[in-house]
Order: sequence, then structure tokens, then C-alpha cells
Amino acid sequence: MAVLEKIRVKFGVAITVIIAIALLSFIIDPSTLSSVTYSMSSRNDVGKINGKRIGYLEFQETLDSYNKLNEIITGSSASSDDQQRSVRDAAWQSLVDDYLFIKNCKKAGLFVSKEEKVDLTTGSNLSPIIARDPNFAGEDGTFSVERLVEFVQAVQTDESGRMKLYWDYLQKAVMTEAYYEKYAALFTKSNQNNVLMAARQIKENNTTANIEYVSVPVGYMRDSTLNVTDAEVEQYYNAHKKNYKAKASRDIEYVVFEVKASPKDIAAAQDKLTACYDEFVASTNLKAFLLRNSDIKFDTKWYGKNELNTVDRKVSEFVDNAAVGKVSEVIASDEAFYAVRVLAAKKMPDNIEVKVIPANGEENITPELSAKLDAAEAMTMTQDRMLPGCEDLFDAALNKAQFVTNPQYGQLLVKVVSKSEPVVKKQVAILCKNIVPGKETYNNYYSQANALAARAGGSYKGFKAAADSLHLYVQNYDKMLESARSLGAVDGTVEVTRWAFDHKKGEVSNIITVANKAFFVVALKDVHKEGYTPVKEVSAMIKNNLFQEKSAARKTKEVAEKIVGLTDMKAVAEALGAEVMTKDGVAFASAGAVAVDPVLMGAVASAEPGVICGPAHSNYSVFVYKVLSREEGSFYNEDDAKAMDAQKAQYYAQMIVPVMSEDRVVDNRARFY
Repeated sequence: MAVLEKIRVKFGVAITVIIAIALLSFIIDPSTLSSVTYSMSSRNDVGKINGKRIGYLEFQETLDSYNKLNEIITGSSASSDDQQRSVRDAAWQSLVDDYLFIKNCKKAGLFVSKEEKVDLTTGSNLSPIIARDPNFAGEDGTFSVERLVEFVQAVQTDESGRMKLYWDYLQKAVMTEAYYEKYAALFTKSNQNNVLMAARQIKENNTTANIEYVSVPVGYMRDSTLNVTDAEVEQYYNAHKKNYKAKASRDIEYVVFEVKASPKDIAAAQDKLTACYDEFVASTNLKAFLLRNSDIKFDTKWYGKNELNTVDRKVSEFVDNAAVGKVSEVIASDEAFYAVRVLAAKKMPDNIEVKVIPANGEENITPELSAKLDAAEAMTMTQDRMLPGCEDLFDAALNKAQFVTNPQYGQLLVKVVSKSEPVVKKQVAILCKNIVPGKETYNNYYSQANALAARAGGSYKGFKAAADSLHLYVQNYDKMLESARSLGAVDGTVEVTRWAFDHKKGEVSNIITVANKAFFVVALKDVHKEGYTPVKEVSAMIKNNLFQEKSAARKTKEVAEKIVGLTDMKAVAEALGAEVMTKDGVAFASAGAVAVDPVLMGAVASAEPGVICGPAHSNYSVFVYKVLSREEGSFYNEDDAKAMDAQKAQYYAQMIVPVMSEDRVVDNRARFY
């Protein structure tokens, strides 16, 4: 009983917790418990900003809003990888602004009042974000208060919520910009050059030196008499530890089986094109024919010389030299088979300058409309960048106003004011059959990958042995970051990266399929956690640096001994077995000065003219030098100094958030996107 009492007293709390969990498991649905555990796991955080965890659901909600904003602003959804990445970056930056930047502004005593907000959005001190928004432009293209008022009033009655979403976004952007301006002003307004500092800056930038110098290379051969101890490596590491801070990474080895079309697949693509070639030649409805039979659809674009190189060089050469009505033979490339038919040819400009104004409800071109059109700013249009409805303007007469209908903006009044020099362009139809691997080819590559994965048995040792026995080339990727999205020539390898970050050292993956074009089998060789790289991983590099420093110090001592008592640079050069070199226009401060080793440049800045100085050394060279003369110029003036200060101020502003983010922002988006 005494023993039981002791257990009850010492472990009573733990036993109570265990019993409580056991009871809860009967009450709570397992799926509910699983979802709660999932939501509490930091592995499911998109990141952490200023101590606040950003869960996947919170970020996705912000991202959804920005996707809607992108559709409102651009008229289309973000479809390409680059566009989606841009929207995600904007959504993430908005959270960094909310949870880090603006909070720090307020801690610094900076605020944007309600009165300022009103003044910046609808008052007399309009933010450029509002003033330059095309939604608030009048008929003459400039900002219109009436349009802004109409928009704000319409927000309340817009049932779709799109206008409110956009207006909220604009107001937030205005407020955030105001905070940025105020915070940046803390640096720019407090970093003022006084008269003496400005004068010194101008003097330093206008002073150049003409020099003679002798350079003795330190060399890269390892001197066996020099020794770098582990203690010295440790001391250097501790002194420069901040340089060895690194993000989490993985070392992997992998075999990739890129799925490439077989001769059988190539022949099949050629047979498919040949089977419909005659119909392509004779068809009178090429749009419908190509829709059914071609991997390149019909388009009405007119192509100039070499413009079809983006499709295929041989296709472009045929079109550039063929007459209207001609049809090519079958053209073979590495990726497809083509047949090309030239439909029409004409001379037309590459680009046109067009003036455009809204003209909804107008039936006639009145003098008032013509005056507004003449006052509008011209915009450049090409076949790839034009307002829908303006396609025929390439053939329109110059300076003749006409109405066109745009699907988004309604009726427009337009006038072509200039055109580039007309060149011959052709309209074509392209029958294309891409060469794609067939099912049998996929199965063959999959079987090879499966053989490796099966023989590896999930272990790194097994992976190496299996790769050797199957005579497979093993590639490696050391220090792979969680944001890595490509391996070798294969893009979109996010699944490989995720696997590596979700498994343990020594494990080997099953087959990882990437975009149906490659099969990977991956071995996780090593795991590097976020933080400071262990000294053992960088000791070889540190040793090299220290050896080079010691070699330079020894070489400097040797040079100093050889030139004792010498008063002539030629004698110095002979003693050192080197040549005397000259440089004119060397300056310490000027960005446009003659380029020399930074060590030599710094030494020259304070050297007395006419005196042999040195030796000075970098890790690679030892210098003995003499300033022959100094010259005072006037090419750097007060305006240059002000421009330099402005550049510094801009740099400070750009670095505000990156500096704030150090150690306070963890971005794990790569785990999810």
C-alpha cells in the first residue's frame, strides 16, 4: 500500500491526464480529433509572421481575395505559374504588412488617422493610387472626382460584392503606402548631410591619383610549413557565425527516368498527320478542320518574317518564302510533325498609335467628341497587344475617327494617328501532330523505375547497390531548399521536394511521377535543419580561408624584407621579380573611378605623394605602391551629391521590410504551393 500511495502522489497528474484522454477517445469522434490535431500542428502552417502563426486556411482565404482582385483588375484569372506565383506573393506581402510592418510603425509612434484616410481616398490630398486608377478617369483620360463619387456610391448597391472588394483593397493600399512613406521619412529626414559633410563628399569624389605599383601574387599552392588548427577554425567560425546561418535543406541522390517518345511513337505521329494531309490541302473550312485534327488551332494573326520561329524554324522558312496558296510537304522536328498552308499575304505595320475615348450612347462624331479624342494620349497597339474590337485598325486610314465596339468597355471612338513602316505579313494554317510517348513507352519507363525502387528496398544502401547493378546514373542535389521546383532539366518537381522534407535521412522513395513526363526514385542522403550550419560542415572552407590569410601574411613579410632601403620603384620591381604598373585616375570615393583591387584603392587614398608605401595585401596579392600625383577635378558637383543621397534614401526604403523580417518572418509557402 505504501508503494501504491507513493505512485499516486508522484504520478497522480500524469495518470489523471491519461485517464482523461482515454475517456475523451470514447466521446470525441476520431475524425474530429484528427482534424483538431492537424490544425494545431505547425507543419500545417504556411508561415509565421512576428510571432503569429499563419495557418493554411487563413492564407488561403487571403489568397482567394487576391485571386478575385486579379480577375477584377486584369479581366482574367491567373493561369500561368508565374501569374499564380505573383498573386501568392501579393497575398503574403499583405499579411507581412498587417502583422509586422504596420505594427512596427505604430510601435514607433506612427499613425494614419481617419482624417488622413479620408483625405487620401476622397479628399483634396488624393493618393496617387486613387488618382491614377483608370476606373476613376474621365472622358479625357485624367482623374475625375465625379467618377470616383459614382464608384463609391455604387459600392453600396453592388450585389456581387466585387466593387466593395476592390474599394477595400484600394483603401488598404492607400493606408499601407502612407505608413511606408512615414516610416521611410524617419530615415531620409534624419540622414542629412551638413555643409562640411557635403563638401568632403564632393572633394573626395573629385580627387584622383596617378600611381605606380608592383603586385606580387600570393599564390594558391598549399605551404606545408603553415598549419591551421581546429581551435583556429572554431575561433573563426564563432567570430563569423552569422555568415553560416542557413535555411533548412536536404541532400538527395536520385535517378530520373525521363519519358521520351520511342521510334514507334514518332512513326505514329507522322502517320496521323499523313492520314489527314490531303484533306488539309483541300479543306475550305480550315478553322473547323484544325479544331478536329491539329494540336495547333487556327488563328487569324498575320506573321512577318521569322516570326514563326517560335513554332519551328523550318515552318518559318517555308512561310517566309512561299507564295499564297502553297502547301508545304510534311515537316519533321524533334517534337512534332507539321504541314503549312499559306492563306493570304499583305503589307501591314507591326504597330500602330491609336487615340481612344469612351463613346457609349453616341451616334455621331460631334466636334466635342473629336476635340476630346484629339486631347487623349495615344496608345501603342500590336497584334498581340490591342483592345478587342480594334483588330481592323491596322488597315484603317490615318487620322480618321470611327466607332468600334469593345466587349468590356462598350462603344469606343478611335483614331489611328501613326503607323510603323508596312512589311509583308502572311496568314497561315498549320496542321500539327505532336510527338508524344505512347502507353507502351510510359509502361517501359515505369518498369525501369519500379525495378530500381523495388531493389532499393527503402534504404540508402540498397538504393546505391540497385543503381550500380542496373547501371543507372545517380545524380545528386546538395542543400536543396524547400522552395526548389526543378531538378536538372525537369521542371515542376515540387513532389520530389515535398517528399524529401517529409522523410528521414536514409529513406528511399517509391516512384514519384512529375507531370507525366518523368519518374523519380529519390534517396534522402542528409538532413540540414534551419539555423547555423555546424562547424564540421564548413571547416574545410574556413581552413582554406585561414591558409590563404596566413600565406598572404607570410608573403607580405617576405616582400617587406626584400624592399628594405629601396627608394626607386624599378629597384622594388627587380627585387620582387615583378613589373612596375601604372594607373591614372584612381579614386577612393567615385563610383566611376578606375577599377583596382579594393585594398590598393584604400591604401592609395591616404598615401603621401612621392613616397614608396607598403606592402599592403589582400588574400591574393601583395602591393608596393607610390602616388605620383593627385588631381582635383570638378566633374562631381552638388547635384551629383544630392542624387547619391536620393539613391541611398531609396535603398533604405527598400530595405525596411527585409531588415524587419530577419528572424521574424518564416515563409513555408513552398510546402503547399
